[in-house]
Amino acid sequence: MRRLLLSSTGWLLVLLGIVLYPLPGPGLLVLVLGLALLGRHDPWAAQRLAPLRHRALVETRRSVATWPRTLVTGALTVGLGASGLLWLADPAQPTWWPLPAWTWLPGGTWTGVGQVGSGLVGLAIVAWARVRLGPGTGTPDSELRAASGS
Repeated sequence: MRRLLLSSTGWLLVLLGIVLYPLPGPGLLVLVLGLALLGRHDPWAAQRLAPLRHRALVETRRSVATWPRTLVTGALTVGLGASGLLWLADPAQPTWWPLPAWTWLPGGTWTGVGQVGSGLVGLAIVAWARVRLGPGTGTPDSELRAASGS
């Protein structure tokens, strides 16, 4: 029963991630979370997830390798998350906007919610990465490979 629940939830998250992927927000994160759930019991999903996990850990470690990189990563994450507030405020299309009206803040309120949520999750990941993967943590590449299952 538990396996069926995990599998169903995993497939639901994979499908939701595919739908959300082109929109600003957590589409890729939802997709990978779905694959992670499927990978707990399905070897094919675990096999596809391993290279993604390894690359994510390596790139995350690189983004917090120094304090300037950590600050830039954190500032960009906050900026992208805070841009969701524009969607939540839903201002009228400005007169200088040269594109059709449907291109002004597409996606509506839920896009804003997704961006703010993504910014908060991203900031938590930056903090986690600095503590767990940053300089002085003694996390060599071999540990990253072992953690990613490759």
